Amino acid sequence: MRRSLIVMLLLAACGTPQEQCIARETRDVRILDRLIVESEGNLARGYALEEVTTYRDRWVRCPVAREAAVEGQPAPPPPPPELCLREVSETVTRPKAIDLRAEAQKLASMRDKRAALVRAASPAIAQCKAQYPE
Repeated sequence: MRRSLIVMLLLAACGTPQEQCIARETRDVRILDRLIVESEGNLARGYALEEVTTYRDRWVRCPVAREAAVEGQPAPPPPPPELCLREVSETVTRPKAIDLRAEAQKLASMRDKRAALVRAASPAIAQCKAQYPE
């Protein structure tokens, strides 16, 4: 999800001045759109999905310092590989129980808010189009 958000931000930064202006004015609508899609998915599944990051120790190869070669002598043999215990993170997606009635109310509320935001953004979008004609 983060990757797609970064790509969207980069594409928005590359847009025309009109597209950048409209994107600025409709940012909250796009955020609500993502949340609405997530809520609709939760209701369709009957549960939510949450990302949980856990940490555990893992044996990994450590960098080993090599001895410097002395001029005129054969190179020393490479040192044996060493293992170190390092903490690594793992992110997994898990199901999470939700109150379906509350989720449906939240979805209805977000749809109402989205409609209000679209109405409020309409004059700003028209101004962007007038200010930056394509």
